[in-house]
Amino acid sequence: MAREQERAELHRVIWQIANDLRGSVDGWDFKSYVLGILFYRYISENITSFINEEQHKAGELNFDYTSMSDDEAILGKEQIVINKGFFILPSELFCNVRKKAKNDDNLNQTLSAIFKNIEASSQGTPSEEDFKGLFADVDVNSNKLGATVPQRNDKLVKILDAIGDLKLGNFTDNSIDAFGDAYEYLMTMYASNAGKSGGEFFTPQEVSTLLTKLTLVDTSKKGNFKTEVNKVYDPCAGSGSLLLKFAKILGPDKVRQGFYGQEINITTYNLCRINMFLHNINYEKFDIACGNTLTDPKHWDDEPFEAIVSNPPYSISWEGDDNPLLINDERFAPAGVLAPKSKADLAFTMHMLSWLATSGTAAIVEFPGVLYRAGKEQKIRQYLIDNNFVDCVIQLPANLFFGVSIATCIIVLKKSKKDNAVLFIDASNEFIHSGNKNKLTDENIEKILTAYIERTDKDHFAKLVLNDEIGKNDYNISVSSYVEQEDTREVVNIEELNAFLVEIVAKQNELRAQIDAIVADLEGEA
Repeated sequence: MAREQERAELHRVIWQIANDLRGSVDGWDFKSYVLGILFYRYISENITSFINEEQHKAGELNFDYTSMSDDEAILGKEQIVINKGFFILPSELFCNVRKKAKNDDNLNQTLSAIFKNIEASSQGTPSEEDFKGLFADVDVNSNKLGATVPQRNDKLVKILDAIGDLKLGNFTDNSIDAFGDAYEYLMTMYASNAGKSGGEFFTPQEVSTLLTKLTLVDTSKKGNFKTEVNKVYDPCAGSGSLLLKFAKILGPDKVRQGFYGQEINITTYNLCRINMFLHNINYEKFDIACGNTLTDPKHWDDEPFEAIVSNPPYSISWEGDDNPLLINDERFAPAGVLAPKSKADLAFTMHMLSWLATSGTAAIVEFPGVLYRAGKEQKIRQYLIDNNFVDCVIQLPANLFFGVSIATCIIVLKKSKKDNAVLFIDASNEFIHSGNKNKLTDENIEKILTAYIERTDKDHFAKLVLNDEIGKNDYNISVSSYVEQEDTREVVNIEELNAFLVEIVAKQNELRAQIDAIVADLEGEA
């Protein structure tokens, strides 16, 4: 089956599962069950494949871990945890639990115990933090699944069967990243129906692609793009889609030191870690932390980062100058002022700039107000411009993001630039309409990237502006202030129009004269 056909069939089946099973459970809540069970199936097949391959290499060609006894399997637990970061007994594998699910009157308790065992298997090991709480949102005892235990178990059987019937094949042999693709489709589907409550956790894939490629641009190399990076970071990681885009574009092995991120929402933090595993990123290659990035950042020992991508929450409140320690924080102090308490946008920007490597690039989705608002935000922009950190500002089309209809923008930051200017790109018309959203096409992305690489003026699309000129304009970095919109009004030739009007007036006078003559004749006859 061709790649796109395989993906389309996967999406069709997932959509059917969601429609058949969610019932009274809200879609955004229900996705936690679907994704949790999908993850359970994935790690069951992942560990089974690993153990089988090792035994086949050792000469046991007919070995099958799914048929092994628990007593025998437990003997190899320590070595398996060292390699995979977790352990699952054969009896607790997805496929074996599914076989008995319909006849298990205590299925909810069975699954609850298995999930706890999987998490506990990593305790005291380097992978403990990566597995702790991963199944916390898969509450198999929740009333959302049914008012009684039999009703909940019936729903759980249906979910197990539906996930089990997904034709994902061997995760090492798929022409698509089937498990990861299933995750992303579910996230997209639920985000589009959940509005801000769900969509704020998910960046559309085409926007992720643009952000990632912006950070990979390297005009000093043949082909203009880096082929590998040391490590990538997202301080507002959400479900991890921005970080994982590097794995898709470069390959997971080309992110040499791994994927780093922080997420404040515990549910989304769990989803992010699950997403890493579903995309076959092993525990030692990612470090996702939970907490408030602005006031309690978790990766001090890991910065700086060569590539930073982020879609921070728009204009949220934060402690700001209510916290006297923040103005002396090395991330915020250089600007001499903190972002407003009611608008933390530029606090995230300053944090990312501080943790950006000298040779690195940060691409950040921003709320448009940060480009032109006065007061403290203007002073922060002045710091950014006067120190030549702003490389490019890109105006995006409206209605790209779930739950956000306004036109957002991208700010690209660098610490090592070859000029003292900012490139402004007006991509507000670069989209197609798809469903109830706008979408960037591959051609739109290519046009934006080409303009970014060439860094020259292009009528009605791109303008390179000196920092001094921006300073004279009160450090306003709104794209519309520098890129002139194309006048699409019809050009009118005044001389031709006047001649035409003269002709019309002459014809009107002639007609009036004829009408007057007719009226006079009629009155004479009367």
